[in-house]
Amino acid sequence: MRNAGKAVDLDEFDLKILDILQRDNATPQREIGEAVHLSAPAVQRRIKRMEEGGVIAANVAVVDPDKVGRPITIIVEISIESEQIGLLDATKASFGAAPEVQQCYYVTGEADFVLVVTVASMTEYEALTRRLFFANPNIKKFRTLVAMDRVKAGLTVPLGGDIKAGLI
Repeated sequence: MRNAGKAVDLDEFDLKILDILQRDNATPQREIGEAVHLSAPAVQRRIKRMEEGGVIAANVAVVDPDKVGRPITIIVEISIESEQIGLLDATKASFGAAPEVQQCYYVTGEADFVLVVTVASMTEYEALTRRLFFANPNIKKFRTLVAMDRVKAGLTVPLGGDIKAGLI
């Protein structure tokens, strides 16, 4: 998911553009240009550069899981038996390939991985645990936390003092 290429230098115009795109990626480039005081073609060039540089990792729609029949969000902490590279890579690949897994983090601390999962039912979650955890001999244990309420969900990245303060 990350671009390992060279770093992309971002100026204040780029940060302002990114802030707008994070709130609504369908904002017309003309409107973005008016908001940041650049021409639409200049905005287009900057967006293309940020896409090619990996700053903009994807252009996606954020779907409400409740509206598409996947109302249960589960956070799973997973401990593995061995961090031997082959086993670790296979475990990462299995988590990454599971469509129910929205997010997967390899972490420090008591757990080795934290997953955010969305399912339609606990029966579906049980099937997922059998497939991803019980069938994997490298999984030592896992702990399930069922979300009772989605207080905040998103992937917006704070971009700087003026943007965080709402001045842009």
